[in-house]
Amino acid sequence: MTQPPQPPQPPQQPPQQPGFGPPQGAAQPPAQPPQQPPAPGGPGLHKAPEPGYGYPQVPQSPPAAPATPPTPPPSAPQGPGYGYPQQPPGGYGYPGQPQQPGPYGQPQQPGPYGQPQPQQPGPYGQPGYGQPGYGYPQATMPMQPQPGQPGGGGRKFGAPLVIIVAAVVVIALIVGGGVWYASSGKDDDKNNSADSGDKGSKDAKNGDGGTTAGAEEKAPADPDSKLLFQVPAPKVPKGVSTVVTSGSWLTDTVYAKSGIAEIVGYDRDKGTEKWTIDLPGPVCAASRHSTEDNKTAIVYKPAMPTEEDPQSCTQVGLIDLEAGKELWSKSAKTGTMPINFNNVTLSGGTVAAGSSSGGAAWEIASGEQLWAPKTSDSCYDSGYGGGEKLVAVRKCGSYEQRQLHIQTIDPKSGKVITEYKMDEGIEYAAVVSTDPLVVAADVGDSAGDGSGVSDFFSVDNKTGKLRTRISAPGDEYEVRCDAIYKLENCSGLAVGGDRLYIATEEHEGTGEYSRTNEIVTFDLSTGKQTGQRADAGEDYTITPLRMDGGNVLAYKRGPYDKGGQVVSIDGGSFKQTKLMENPATESVRDAERRLLPDSAEILFSQGRLYMSDVYASDFSTSEEQYLVLAFGTG
Repeated sequence: MTQPPQPPQPPQQPPQQPGFGPPQGAAQPPAQPPQQPPAPGGPGLHKAPEPGYGYPQVPQSPPAAPATPPTPPPSAPQGPGYGYPQQPPGGYGYPGQPQQPGPYGQPQQPGPYGQPQPQQPGPYGQPGYGQPGYGYPQATMPMQPQPGQPGGGGRKFGAPLVIIVAAVVVIALIVGGGVWYASSGKDDDKNNSADSGDKGSKDAKNGDGGTTAGAEEKAPADPDSKLLFQVPAPKVPKGVSTVVTSGSWLTDTVYAKSGIAEIVGYDRDKGTEKWTIDLPGPVCAASRHSTEDNKTAIVYKPAMPTEEDPQSCTQVGLIDLEAGKELWSKSAKTGTMPINFNNVTLSGGTVAAGSSSGGAAWEIASGEQLWAPKTSDSCYDSGYGGGEKLVAVRKCGSYEQRQLHIQTIDPKSGKVITEYKMDEGIEYAAVVSTDPLVVAADVGDSAGDGSGVSDFFSVDNKTGKLRTRISAPGDEYEVRCDAIYKLENCSGLAVGGDRLYIATEEHEGTGEYSRTNEIVTFDLSTGKQTGQRADAGEDYTITPLRMDGGNVLAYKRGPYDKGGQVVSIDGGSFKQTKLMENPATESVRDAERRLLPDSAEILFSQGRLYMSDVYASDFSTSEEQYLVLAFGTG
């Protein structure tokens, strides 16, 4: 969201590379803080603090009084890298359309081999495209173990299908964005992954709102954490600027993370590698949900890309996170061409993947295909939201005359159970939660800050009727959603107990040059604020991570001389309990600030915090770069 104006900042800071290092735009403290004892960790995280370096960096500007750092930029350049499909230009039936923004509203920056590649024709003759980027070698990262369709179109089934079209509310509305924080059903009862949305433990369940029922995270005797381990950032191949590394999950024993053409399972405490799944090509998308027996889904390229053949994201794989194995790999076609998938999710024993050419689904247990798009359809499933229920975002109509149908569907048959039709002209919607059903959108690009969110919509997924619409102006709330590619990728919010918890924008605190923010709560039945408010505190900013029963887990970015914190916010009193505080050692906190909730994947469970990057980059920097940082208490 739009950052408030900052006071003038002092110069004399080392040059800062884009996407790395401490937050830009922050000032040097008035005096050098006391040096902190070194924290445990590997190379680059044990150095003693150096005066005037390692603090938030700034562009050159006239000297002025100090200020606390604003929210830092993402840890790598935004826009599609390996695994993110490019948004195609207008094809037959579409007017020429401008380039679509990349993740978090940044312009797409195709790499040397990232030019759109012809694929299969999409709806209305719209061409499909391959993925940008270039291939890279497989690598194992070194470790330092230290302490339906509306009216029947779009799905192809093996048996006749009775289409159930629910009541449709024809109201001019706008979609809002968010994250799913409820537990899943029988085959998807864990919400333990962090594809920028759900950043929780396997037992993160919907609370009942205003109570602490079901909360499992307890305050330790000593909340001070230590660095458990770190994984160095993988090296990208020559001539490539950015590689997508999204996808991270937790089981009772394993922390799993996507790397370059691989997924690695690490011991949760020691960081030692327990298993590695080598893939033929890069990971393009990863589900943030997993089943009760630790299965999850990914999308990847069938081979390493080259300049001549950049490859498309055609393979959908089921991964066993405990055993460290790929159980099956499938693809689907529209006509005779393989589908280039944008996103993937899980719900009710089904893996579902969407694209600009339509969606497909497979049974988790057998890999049997459940449906695929029909080439004659005038509508298509652009993506799915999973977890407690399966929700399709179905696109109908041509560009600028688009209408999105938000459908709750049967995960076994694909039959439409209920349907809500958005107002025409909304091109993208993110699925915040599937039960309760909440979607987000930037209506008419009114957010104005590239966040992808201007409004939230609470929908009754038993009737398909709109319950309420919540306005979230970009200059008031700090939320982001990537509705173009991932659909479930949002930060700055949580949903539980029929409430929406959302972070406000940073603003001036009570102290001179101080900055702070809050978490506020909206009732999803009325759209009104409940009056509950969790303050970050002076020089801290707070971001919801996920629900823990009726409580909210949140991450707090500290001031220049403090590490981050994880707190539990009581669902009734909104009292905060500190669960973790990370080391204040300069090198550790600088590395931590490159992996913050607005751009990184964050998982917290049972006194363990895992922060991981979603990109690897070739930008040169004197600072050590990390794919993963893991902290623990006790």
